[in-house]
Amino acid sequence: MVVEFECRTRLPVGVQEAFDRSRSIDLHLSSMAHSRARAIAGVRGGLMVEGEEVTWRAWHFGVPIRMTSRITRMSPPDSFVDEQVRGPFNRFWHEHRFVAAGDGTLMIDRVAFTAPLGGLGRLAEVVLGPYLRRLIEQRNAHLREASVPENASSDLSPLPGGAGGGDREDDGIGRRS
Repeated sequence: MVVEFECRTRLPVGVQEAFDRSRSIDLHLSSMAHSRARAIAGVRGGLMVEGEEVTWRAWHFGVPIRMTSRITRMSPPDSFVDEQVRGPFNRFWHEHRFVAAGDGTLMIDRVAFTAPLGGLGRLAEVVLGPYLRRLIEQRNAHLREASVPENASSDLSPLPGGAGGGDREDDGIGRRS
């Protein structure tokens, strides 16, 4: 069974900035600090581009999990897709879309996954669906909070429906050359 969900989050930055923040390894790591996430292979910092891979290691449910993801499609600054290459799922697909919305950006995350282990996997999907949605919502809240200037006050509540060249030079704002 394929589990699918969508999260929508407003960011107080332009589409290009939202696009860049969403593909930032560094922001992802800081958003997942609670799970002791680390980038252990592939791209380890900066902004990912199409075709690049990263291997994550994080703790979930008290167990260390490794997952290698690849950016399989990128249409800057409107969207990109990352997919599991190796890891705990039979399939994991995550589309990131960015739409101008007033003076900010509506970020839309669509996720689809299937768990391994047949019938037992279906039981796991019942637990993993809500858990993964919360992880995406936490990540998006972190991106939103990192986008708000310290003195700003803004209504940035979540919207209904939810909230390879790693050694290249970084230009100081997360882009590698």
